[in-house]
Parts: sequence; structure tokens; C-alpha cells
Amino acid sequence: MRYLTIALSKGRLTELSIDLLEGAGIDCSGLKEKTRKLILTDEKNKIRFFLAKPADVPTYVEYGAADIGIVGKDTLLEEGRDLYEVLNLGFAACRMCVAGPMELEGNMDNLTITRVATKYPEIAKEYFRHKRRESVEIIKLNGSVELAPLVGLSEVIVDLVETGKTLKENDLVILDTIAEITARMIVNRVSMKMESERINRIIVSIRDQIDMKKTQSE
Repeated sequence: MRYLTIALSKGRLTELSIDLLEGAGIDCSGLKEKTRKLILTDEKNKIRFFLAKPADVPTYVEYGAADIGIVGKDTLLEEGRDLYEVLNLGFAACRMCVAGPMELEGNMDNLTITRVATKYPEIAKEYFRHKRRESVEIIKLNGSVELAPLVGLSEVIVDLVETGKTLKENDLVILDTIAEITARMIVNRVSMKMESERINRIIVSIRDQIDMKKTQSE
């Protein structure tokens, strides 16, 4: 039996992903240890894990270097990779939003926007071209996007909003919500055919855990 390989997003998604995988009977003890090893294994279940930057997880899955991945919906929308999105895991919830100065609130339809700053150029492009049918210049930033409208780099920004605290502290407001974002489980298309029994077993177990948590919280 070959190893199934799971790519996990580094950062806050890792811990939440481990809980679900352990609930599915997978030994994740190696992931909890401080180690410089890049690939960790659950020998009993013949499963390998590795941690990757979130933006790289869909790439590993599309090309078959990983059979399964766990990553945020924001990354999937931005990367546009050819793979199966099989489960909405429900955690790490936030929103992809258009935001700008308070004086623009309620005026989105009357605005002429020329420049948009964002860490997510593909999502911004899709929204402004197809939903608003506007031609705008997209400026890619890697750091604090909220700074852009404050210093006149752009009229608005496209960014992830979790609590809205940073926006509020900088006199910025949400002007429109592009998408609701949560963590998703993704699967390589070929792996889904070749290893359907093992992969579906993991999917069903994780789905049952999610359903149980929903029932408990109601």
C-alpha cells in the first residue's frame, strides 16, 4: 500500500486540521513535535504529512505531490487550481471584502474607482471586471494593505476581514463582501480515482465530526 500524502497550511490552520485528522484515526503526533523534518509519517495508516505555505498547498495538490490538502477558500479563489474541493471544514472563518474610507460607505455604486490595493490580485480582478464591470488598476501589496487608502496609493482595498478591528482603528469600513471564507479540504483529481476508498473514508469521518459539532452547538 502506498503512502497517502497530506499537505497542511502552515500557521493557524495547522492545529485545527490536526484535531480533525486525529478524529479520523490518523496519528499526527509527529506534527506536534518541534522538528526540522520536512516530511512526517503515520506508519500505521501509511500517511505522510508536510507543512507548506498556504499559497503553495493547492499547487502541491494539483500536481499530485500531495493527494489531499487543507487550505483557506481565499487561497483557492486566488490560485484557481484544477482540483476537487470536497469539504467545507467551517473553521478559520472570515470574509473577503472591499474596504475603504468611511466617507465611501453606501456610495459604492456612485464611485469611480481607479486603483485597488490587495494581497489578492486575482480575486480583485475577478470582482471588479466581472461583478462591477469596471476597469481598475490592481496594485499588489505584501504587507499592511490598510495603509494604501490612508496614503493615497488606492481608493479602496480588497482584503480578508476577520473581526474588522484593524479597519475600525484606521477609519476604514467594509464597502462590499466578495466571499465568505473558511478552511476547505481539497483532493487531487487522479488520487480521487486511484485511492477513492481511503480518501473517502477520511472525508466521511471528518464530515461526521463537523456535523456532530454543528449539532452540539445548536
